[in-house]
Amino acid sequence: MRITDQINALGVRYNTVKVGGVELFYREAGDPEKPTILLLHGFPSSSHMFRNLIEQLSGEYHLIAPDYPGFGYSSCPDPSEFDYSFDHLAEIIEQFIDKLKLQHMSFYMQDYGGPVGFRIIKKRPELVRTLIIQNANVFLEGLGPDVQKIGALTAAEDFAGLDAAIEYMMSLEGIKEQYVSGTLHPDRISPDSYYMDHFFFGQPGKKAVQKILFANYGSNFPRYPEWQTYLREHQPPVLIAWGKNDTIFPGTGALAYQKELPDAELHLFDGGHFLLEEYGVEVAQLIRSFLQEKAER
Repeated sequence: MRITDQINALGVRYNTVKVGGVELFYREAGDPEKPTILLLHGFPSSSHMFRNLIEQLSGEYHLIAPDYPGFGYSSCPDPSEFDYSFDHLAEIIEQFIDKLKLQHMSFYMQDYGGPVGFRIIKKRPELVRTLIIQNANVFLEGLGPDVQKIGALTAAEDFAGLDAAIEYMMSLEGIKEQYVSGTLHPDRISPDSYYMDHFFFGQPGKKAVQKILFANYGSNFPRYPEWQTYLREHQPPVLIAWGKNDTIFPGTGALAYQKELPDAELHLFDGGHFLLEEYGVEVAQLIRSFLQEKAER
């Protein structure tokens, strides 16, 4: 293979594919013949949160990072024509997996990526090679003060207060806070991260979609026991890299996984919700070591 062909094979490609009636944008890098890592993003981000990790690992792995409907560069159909629920997002990403003919891969899940990914994994465990979990909770004891605040407003039916809290989380100040809060090195957090998220939320219809998903988030909690059972029964190889100072899903959420996965590889970082912005190089090296070890077994 010529040098130019090698560069083209490893470099990031930006594509869209029509799935379930929506145009899904996705980033892809690396050789499709190498082990695949599916990267599932959280709120308020998109596949943009994986931009650096993709480049760091593209020489050794095949990486795919989609934007969910209503996020990033993917299409944002009107809620009257599209069901914005976690059940449906998972269905769309499952169809995306099949459309791209992805099989037996590593699932990297962060924040919203947890409930989206675990719905798919529970249904189709044969797809799983390994799990890489970063600040994605499936235990009630891992719910931080920010989640508890939203829950209290919902329980009290304080709809004005709830709307104000969600509006703040989608403001530039609120988005920046989610990136910077709990970090040890705030100077490592690129402004590109939170300004990009804020730009997307300024597009028509995006904030309305996020409010619908916030209202639907409670549908995930009754599913936690199912996902815990999956972990306990299947014992997939798991790498947990977690920002322990996260006010959304603090370090207790990471430690809770050990109840079902005593052999999981667990790393707690002195960081926040968006760990990759602060410790991207370190996490990339952990992934290399973890996947190399599992490939040797």
